[in-house]
Amino acid sequence: MFRENKEHLQQNLFNNLYTMDSRLAEKLKKSWAAIFYEHVFCRINEGLFAPLYCSDNGRPNFPVNILMGLDLIKEIRGYTDEVLLDEYAYNFQISYALGLRTLGERYFAPRTLYEFRARLYNYSLEHPEEADLIFAQFEKFTAHFIKVAKLNTDEARMDSTQIMSNIKVAGRLSLAYDVLVNGIKSLPEELLNDELKIFLKSDYKTYFLYKLKSKDAPSRIQSLINYCAKVLQLVQKQPKLKTYPAIELTNRFLAEQATFNEEQNCWTAKDNKEISPKSLQSAYDPDATYRNKNGKKHVGYVLNLTETCADDNPVQMVTHYDLAPNTTSDTEFLKETIPELKEKGVKDLYTDGAYYSPDNTEEAKIQGIEIHYTDMTGRKKSSDKLPYNAFEIKNKEKILRCPADQEPIRAEFNEKDKTLSAHFNRDICDKCPLREYCRVKFQKKDTVIRVNQKTLAAEETRLKIEDKEERQKLISKRAAIEGTNSSLKRSQNAGKLSVRGIVKSDLVIGTKLIAHNFRQLTRFFKGDIRKKVRESVKSNQEIPLTI
Repeated sequence: MFRENKEHLQQNLFNNLYTMDSRLAEKLKKSWAAIFYEHVFCRINEGLFAPLYCSDNGRPNFPVNILMGLDLIKEIRGYTDEVLLDEYAYNFQISYALGLRTLGERYFAPRTLYEFRARLYNYSLEHPEEADLIFAQFEKFTAHFIKVAKLNTDEARMDSTQIMSNIKVAGRLSLAYDVLVNGIKSLPEELLNDELKIFLKSDYKTYFLYKLKSKDAPSRIQSLINYCAKVLQLVQKQPKLKTYPAIELTNRFLAEQATFNEEQNCWTAKDNKEISPKSLQSAYDPDATYRNKNGKKHVGYVLNLTETCADDNPVQMVTHYDLAPNTTSDTEFLKETIPELKEKGVKDLYTDGAYYSPDNTEEAKIQGIEIHYTDMTGRKKSSDKLPYNAFEIKNKEKILRCPADQEPIRAEFNEKDKTLSAHFNRDICDKCPLREYCRVKFQKKDTVIRVNQKTLAAEETRLKIEDKEERQKLISKRAAIEGTNSSLKRSQNAGKLSVRGIVKSDLVIGTKLIAHNFRQLTRFFKGDIRKKVRESVKSNQEIPLTI
């Protein structure tokens, strides 16, 4: 039965804090634990987690804010679960952060913490359309942190990074073997013959996979596909077995890796080039996908971050995140995030060229957001031709005159495909000194130029990027978010997570980002602020600690 924890709001008169040396007590009240208690623990919305428990039956739950707080402290301090539980039991600083003023006053078994995580995972799995509870907490904390640190959110930067779950990068042969073995293990023993049982031997994988020549690999893959087909044949008359995850995964593997030949009534392995990047990459993480980015192969997910970047901010914080299969493009992320950016009051967004899309740029402008790109994808501007903006164009809909000041014979705008066109006097164009560099095309009776609005928008952006001074400014604004990504991977082990599956990975990433923002808030209170801001602060001015 769900019950909120309010006991920390009224402490016992006699507790460890009051018996502590006053100097140590004062130091504790200025530590990260005190900041955590006031700005995180007291702001955990326990009501969000009420659906995880029965509303009117059973024993009252262990306090959600303590369990949630422990998971955040684990990420903040870089603890393992074993160390976390020991610290909770014997470290008074951890107790203080969780609203406990007497060491050991609230005992719980490790299983309680694991069951809380399981409830959270199952709820997220069963209610994908409802709000992500960890994301909801992230937004609540971030809004409060921004208010406390008085951060300017008008400017933001965005970047994505590759994330891997707790899996190994498996080749096609190894993947096929793992899928087959998991499928065999899910079958009752009475259905297995000696031909399938041999795959359950611990040393058979080494013999089957690694003691072969490279030329034999295709035949081994075909052999494993045949065995997978046999597993599926064994469950054809077993409706319950068909629903087992390992059997469903075997079915998916065959559909993605092979083609069924109806004439021969058998499965034939596909060529490597025929297999989609969205196909199964691990027998233990069905959500992971494959991506080749800048010549590097990645298996897993992609994390997209939005972070404040105003120059006058003492610290910067992540304001939004998305985790998706790594086949998701940056332009897709930006499209989905534009409404969030508007809601948070962002006016200028700094990104790299991978996010560029004329549609996104236009939609952002409609929402009052200007996107600044440090580079662009696609074909570069022709160096020997005049840019389209050398023509005088009204509202990107009508060409008024050419670079040589000639007015068109007629100018049109096609509303359907958003294309501008203008026809000019050929005799004048023949004698024009700019003829060699002009973009008009010569026809029998006249010359013509055609260009669509997306091309005009792209050229406008590209010309802005080619301005060296402007580009340097854009790069300096955006570059630091790569440091944020690097920090998450190095200091918080976000590069390879300890869990599998996109739902669990999303929950873990959420807690890591709350921890990241809390570290930034702690820096703010301790005066460890950005150099540019520190230099503008008077030497005798202190940042108040509101505890």
